[in-house]
Amino acid sequence: MAEKEEIKNLATHRQATHNYFIEERMEAGMVLTGTEVKSLRLGRANLKDSYAILRKGEVWLLNCHISPYSHGNLQNHDPLRERKLLLHRNEIQKLDRRRKLSGLTLVPLRLYLKRGRVKVELAVAKGKKLYDKRESIKKRDQDRENRRGE
Repeated sequence: MAEKEEIKNLATHRQATHNYFIEERMEAGMVLTGTEVKSLRLGRANLKDSYAILRKGEVWLLNCHISPYSHGNLQNHDPLRERKLLLHRNEIQKLDRRRKLSGLTLVPLRLYLKRGRVKVELAVAKGKKLYDKRESIKKRDQDRENRRGE
């Protein structure tokens, strides 16, 4: 009997779909310290300006702000430190090929708990221009009007 997997959202990057065309999503683990996990469980994370890079065959998450744990001691973590993401080698190679092929970016969409482990949903995305953003807003407004008319 398979149990339903419980997933608890910790943080989301709400503007990601507004600023980027999302092409592909994947799940990655994160290397964290104990105080970072405790702070995340309290919902003290911000993904707004964060992104991921490939460096020496490894994927790193940068600019992800995890606030220091309120009950931490002198060994509390640096809020903006670089965090290593855990992916299989073939997934990293696939990301590297896609990134080199066409100027794509790796954007974290959300942080969540899955079976007690912190995971990040990583997206391969292409940045939107201003006119693309305006077009998306116009389409969303039209869809909203159509739903009201029904």
